[in-house]
Amino acid sequence: MYNLSSVLIVGILCVLLLLAIESGYRLGLRLNRGANDSIKSQINTIQASLLGVLALLLGFTFSLALQRYDNRSTAVVDEANAIGTTYLRVDMLPDSVRDESRAILEAYVKLRASAGTESLDHVVRREALLRESEGLLDALWQLAVQAAGEDPNPVSTGLYIQSLNGLIDSFGTRQAALDRHVPEVVLFLLLGTLVLTGSLVGYASGVAGQRASFATYVLVLLIVMLVFIIIDLDRPRRGLIEVPQGSIIALHESIVRAGQR
Repeated sequence: MYNLSSVLIVGILCVLLLLAIESGYRLGLRLNRGANDSIKSQINTIQASLLGVLALLLGFTFSLALQRYDNRSTAVVDEANAIGTTYLRVDMLPDSVRDESRAILEAYVKLRASAGTESLDHVVRREALLRESEGLLDALWQLAVQAAGEDPNPVSTGLYIQSLNGLIDSFGTRQAALDRHVPEVVLFLLLGTLVLTGSLVGYASGVAGQRASFATYVLVLLIVMLVFIIIDLDRPRRGLIEVPQGSIIALHESIVRAGQR
């Protein structure tokens, strides 16, 4: 589902809900026009229970999507802090590796700022950026090993290696957060429950002998909007709600300004 447009998914869902309500209404009108009060009460009870299950699923799915959005936002800030700390500690390295390490870090932060705007459905371009980032990290580590051999001082080279370890960890954490989505089985369960609930609401209206009220369609609209927000939250680099990249972009700009002095 991730490669589909969220607007398309929600549009299809809205049409399915309207069709489900209409189909349920016609079925209830045909089969149970003369239903007694006991049957109507039973149908209303089941309808209320199903609406409760739907509310539980919506709340659970929204919580999952929001938690993943928060984790992605935190991961961006953590990576920016790790890169900034490592860049500052480059000055502690021996002269033989200092300038090259600084140049690689400048290229790396530019690459990570660029990767932050790449939509995850652009698979080929995203994989290329990841491979390039991993190559720069390998180069930084090799230079750090060389620096440790030349100057095994735990206060200077040791602090740099510590910050470089944090940078590598933050890279993996950010990528893991981007790849972690609401499980599709949960989304399919939610969509199926929505359609089933719409059918039962229409059926109850048919049994009662009157079409669903205006309030029913307002409820449908609100539910569809909530589903759209859930899907949009789960797509960190496209849609209305995107993970903020301001921290790593600001870091890139500050490093560029520092290099121009």
